[in-house]
Amino acid sequence: MSFRIKGANAPSGMGVADQSKATYMELQRKKVHRYVIFKIDEKKNEVVVEKTGCPAESYDDFTAALPENDCRYAVYDYDFVTPDNCQKSKIFFFAWSPSVSRIRSKMLYATSKDRFRRELEGIHYEIQATDPTEVELEVLKERAY
Repeated sequence: MSFRIKGANAPSGMGVADQSKATYMELQRKKVHRYVIFKIDEKKNEVVVEKTGCPAESYDDFTAALPENDCRYAVYDYDFVTPDNCQKSKIFFFAWSPSVSRIRSKMLYATSKDRFRRELEGIHYEIQATDPTEVELEVLKERAY
């Protein structure tokens, strides 16, 4: 069951499904997921979970799950070891908007992004990407260190 949140997102009208927030919290606090991919459900007028990746999945699995020709939001829990040999974890938010996606879809995701992003507390970095080279693992490494 999901509910729409109205008011704060007036320009786009997109609410955030309770399931979306709960799934993100599972990734953030319980480490149940490696990544979560969200999509806008235009019929429900809200952001919903499309796919989750188990903790054992790789970054390549995550990038392969992003559609080639449609927009999505995603969060990825990036684990790494610092030069001081400390285990760290950073959460990245992705606004995926491939250049070949429909203009309407790009506009819908662009106008809803800030509202959705504010619902997800604890994001460390944000990446806006239009092609696969902008979501390569090296981009995460550069930001995280």
